[in-house]
Amino acid sequence: MEVNDALVENLANLARLQFNEGEKEIIKNDLQRMIHFVDKLNELDTTGVAPLLHMSDNENVLREDRVQGSISREEAVRNAPDTDGVFFKVPKVIRKTEV
Repeated sequence: MEVNDALVENLANLARLQFNEGEKEIIKNDLQRMIHFVDKLNELDTTGVAPLLHMSDNENVLREDRVQGSISREEAVRNAPDTDGVFFKVPKVIRKTEV
């Protein structure tokens, strides 16, 4: 596959990016090197090699689920900077603007 200016411009358009001429040359060279690397990998004989899902045999070590109590509402709002006794009060972050 040949990386040319049209391909770089098409990829830039799809990614909504803009490049100057110097950046296009750098990207063109980088893309050509990546494609060359993948082509080099395709030369390997992988007959009989099972595909990997993960790079190691390690499994996630998760804690065991267990039912346990939680804190009461009063305990939850006790250290809140502002509360009405039931809910946390926070500053308004969305302001409605008149049109």
